[in-house]
Amino acid sequence: MKKLVLLSLTIISSFLLSQKFTIDTLLTDKISIRAIQIWDGKVWYAGTDSKFGYVSLKDKSDKKQIKLSDKKLQFRTLAQNKKSFYTINIESPAYFFEIDKKKLDFKVVFNDNDPTAFYDALKFTDNNFGLAFSDPSANQRLNISQTRNGGSQWIHCNDCKDFPYLEKGEAAFAASNTNIASVGNLIWIATGGSKSRIFRMKNKDCNWQVFKTPFTQGTSSQGIYSIDFYNKNFGIAVGGDYTKQSDNINNIATTNDGGQTWQIQASGQNAGYMTCVKFRPKAKGKEIVAVGDQHISFSSDYGKTWTKISDEKNLYACEWLDKNTLILAGKDKIIKLNF
Repeated sequence: MKKLVLLSLTIISSFLLSQKFTIDTLLTDKISIRAIQIWDGKVWYAGTDSKFGYVSLKDKSDKKQIKLSDKKLQFRTLAQNKKSFYTINIESPAYFFEIDKKKLDFKVVFNDNDPTAFYDALKFTDNNFGLAFSDPSANQRLNISQTRNGGSQWIHCNDCKDFPYLEKGEAAFAASNTNIASVGNLIWIATGGSKSRIFRMKNKDCNWQVFKTPFTQGTSSQGIYSIDFYNKNFGIAVGGDYTKQSDNINNIATTNDGGQTWQIQASGQNAGYMTCVKFRPKAKGKEIVAVGDQHISFSSDYGKTWTKISDEKNLYACEWLDKNTLILAGKDKIIKLNF
């Protein structure tokens, strides 16, 4: 009888896992989307071919798309404050677009003409303060652009004396707009390549600290691709090697001291390369989702162990709508997972 009970429990567990969510396709289009935001009951996105738009979460026929430029710009960043969305194209010259949330009128509020400009991520920590960063030029420092007045003016520094030097070959990945995170008065940036490290700023004062990680690193395709913090102490980083997506050694790590030290988790026991990671709302940091080009994975024990819950491919960015609804975007699609 004991064996029968255990067998029944195993079958039930497997059944529940297989039925854990349903997938609903919200949008299909010829576009690559690596940055999304949720606002006003809609998923907002920016992607290839200068495309920016939304699709409603309640009625997917309610959608709109505009082109921000006649040029075929590629956007991998998207952020918002109370009045506007902001997005920046990769490659030089980099245009900072401001899009009015209600009217969808848009304009360029700043240009970065540095020949090496390649913006990896953009984030507003509150209604006024926003920060974007680009790969380094010859000075071996990240190019930082920031606003302190809600996006109408941007200050650019391509040789910020207070930013620690990067190692040769160290940069960042424009994978999902999530290698930047913030909680309270702390902001974190993750790098990859020859070195994969964490940069932390406190109180918006540009006094950056840098911390080493045991993450996979050493080549231009290796390192941290995404970070998320549950609170000022507990955070998670995921990534790997996008040229070897099945590699799963030293590609997940957690911190309990605000990014100063990191502990490798599930090395050799996960589904491989990941581009985006997010803590599940109202789960006290225990439940986490991560997405890669080849899978969606889930952890229910603070990132220590992982289960691949879907073979859905070509997804790059993710965002929780609420505890039971996850939005994902990638190549030619936006989907919704209902847990």
